[in-house]
Formats: sequence, C-alpha cells, structure tokens
Amino acid sequence: MAETVTMPKLGFDMAEGVLVRWVVSLGGHINRGEVLAEIETDKATVEVESSHTGTILQFLVSEGDIVPVNAAIAIVGAEGEKVEAPADSPAPKKEAAPEAVATPAQESTPVSAGEADNESGAFPEGTTLPDGVRASPVARNIAREKGIDLRKVKGTGPHGRIIKKDVESYTPAPVAAPAPAPLFSPAPTPVAVTATDTTIPLTKLRQAIARRMTESKQYFPHFYVSYEYNLDKLMAVREQANAALADRGVKLSVNDFILKAVALTLRDFPNLNASLGSNEIVRHGHYNIGVAVAVDAGLLTVVVKDADQKSLSQIATEVKAMSARAREGKVKPEDVDGSTFTTSNLGMYGVDDFIAIINPPEAAILAIGGAAQVPVVKDGQLAIGWRMKATISADHRVTDGAEAAKFMQALAKGLEEPLRLMV
Repeated sequence: MAETVTMPKLGFDMAEGVLVRWVVSLGGHINRGEVLAEIETDKATVEVESSHTGTILQFLVSEGDIVPVNAAIAIVGAEGEKVEAPADSPAPKKEAAPEAVATPAQESTPVSAGEADNESGAFPEGTTLPDGVRASPVARNIAREKGIDLRKVKGTGPHGRIIKKDVESYTPAPVAAPAPAPLFSPAPTPVAVTATDTTIPLTKLRQAIARRMTESKQYFPHFYVSYEYNLDKLMAVREQANAALADRGVKLSVNDFILKAVALTLRDFPNLNASLGSNEIVRHGHYNIGVAVAVDAGLLTVVVKDADQKSLSQIATEVKAMSARAREGKVKPEDVDGSTFTTSNLGMYGVDDFIAIINPPEAAILAIGGAAQVPVVKDGQLAIGWRMKATISADHRVTDGAEAAKFMQALAKGLEEPLRLMV
C-alpha cells in the first residue's frame, strides 16, 4: 500500500522549508531511515530521512519549492503501484530566484519538454531557467555570495545541472598579463574608477539570525558578568590527555573542557539553564550545551546533548562531527535542536574577550575568549601563566547579577581543577 512522505517539522519554530534536492531518483528504491531529500530551513540545510520503505512512485513537489510543514512531498509504495496525489496536498510556493551578482541581466531561456529534468522534478514542463542556466538553489546561493557568473561554470549534475561542488571547485580562467610598458613612457592619464554596489538577497539562515537577534536584544534585558580563569593546570592536563588519546584519533580542545565544565556547573544554577514562559520560568532537566559554529552563510548552533553525563572524548568527537556537517551544509535535525544554554568561542581568532547576544528562548550565553600565556604575579614574583577571559550574558527577567557572578566563580572549579571533569 502506498504511503505519503510529508515535510517534517525540523525545529519548534519551523513553518516551512525549501526542498533543495531529491537524493533518490523517481522509481528508485528507498528504505525507511535512508536519506530521501535535502531541505533548507531557517537554520540550515538538513538531510530528511524517509519514513517508509518502498519505491519512489511520485514526487509531489519540485526542487526549489517552498513547502509548508506536514505537506505531502512524495509517495512511496510497491513497484508498479498506481497512485494519485493526495487531494488535500497544498500547492507549494516557488522560491524566488536570486539575482546574479555583477552580471548583465539576461532573459530566461525556456525549457523544452526534452530538456526538463522530469526525473528529479527539478524543472517541470513550461517553466524557465533563471539566468538561462540549470543550477540548484544551493549552487545559486554560493555563486551569488562569491560573485561567480553561473554561465561560466560547467555542470556535472543530471542534464548538465550545476550543483554545489561545481561552484565550490570553479576557478576563473586566468587573465593574460598586459604587455610591459615602454621604458620611457609618458605619464599615464589617471582613469576614474567607479565602485559598484552589490545587492545580495538574504538567505533563509541570515533572515533567521536577523529575526532572532533583534528579538533577543529588543525583548531580553541583557546584563553581563566577566571573569578571568587560570588555565595552567588545564593546559598541562590537556597535553597529557591528548598524548594518551593519540592512538584513538581523538584530540581534546580547550573548548571541550569548557563545555563539560559549563554543563556540570549548571546543575547548581538551574535559573541559567532555563527559559522564560508566559508566566513561569521553565528550568530544563537536561544540560544540552549549544556550540556556535561559523559557516559561510552565517552562524549555526550545534548541540551537545546531556553534556554533563559525557566524557571529554565523547564531547570532542561529537562537536568535531557536528561542526563538520554544519560547514558542509549537511547537519542533521538533532544536531541543531534542543539547546538549553549556548557557548560562543572566538579564541581561535585571537579575540581576548567579547559579549554575545542571548540565543532565544534561553536565559544565558557564555562568550569565551582565547587562552593565552601572559605575565602574571605568582607568590609575589612576576611569571608567565595561562589565562582566559569569559563573559556571561544573562536575561535579567530570569536571573540576577549575583547569581551569574556565582556561576562564573563556580565555573573556575572545573576549569582550574580539571581533574574534576575527568572523574
């Protein structure tokens, strides 16, 4: 019996998503749990798994369509089974094609029935190709951001379609060097150079960041508490731990120690592992620590679930894998959902300290600077020591300055006595 696959809800605030790409072709076989399609949400491009096993009998939406949550997107059943589209299947919206950057405007080229990629559902009959080229939405976004003219890119996808890897690997043809000027040439005439403004449409991720950060600063009364930590012991323990873990291919970062220490410390400060409801404070029972990751299109937060119960090596392995998927645009829904407290670390960029904006609906975020060797006073003598600064931004509706200060002070127990994190 044929089954309908619907657009999943990938996050509490998701209302719709863009179907970026069908991973399985029409008529192909798929098992339950295998990747069926890639969906772009406000947060990221994620892989969607099939909820049924069988043959792909029909695609109900096309690549590039904006599809509401719970709308039917495909039908899976027995090979050769006759099916019809659900009567209540809503008509998807087509995502507006972004304008090419710094290229002359061109008319769209009609697509004939023979050229249409009907198998993938990407270009139904009667539609046109934006800018006269066949390219996926992700490829167009990357080209727009990098200023690449898609007409010069060779596509390796079905029917010559330009896909993500084509744009990422594209190298402009070298420009021939001008002939050398004569030895005794007259003074050149200055040439006026006119700068051209470039308009770049906001991606869904950038729109989400703008909306959530505006909401946070407008409605969340932030206050800030900073603290400097002594990392002498942590750096020594980290070196020993990495030597012991070398044969397992695991390498601990300073940030892995911080995540574990934050999770353990939050057990004693439930108001900081909380969110504000309409008339109540919701203290979360799990300690899911978000880690801000910089990606090409903006910023994503991947989540280490129950970080207080995991070993440092588990945390390191999970963060590395999720961060890689985030940068490749292949995050899973569970990678980015469910955080209860967020951390943002800019230490790798040489930043000493900064403040961060709270990630709604959470009550706090920890901004972490770099660990560095600096002059310090030890027993009345000038010496060199490892120090790191961090600043917590907290919601004054949920907590107060004294509580946040006590949290920062308590966090020092884990960071300055790192063996506590390993037992």
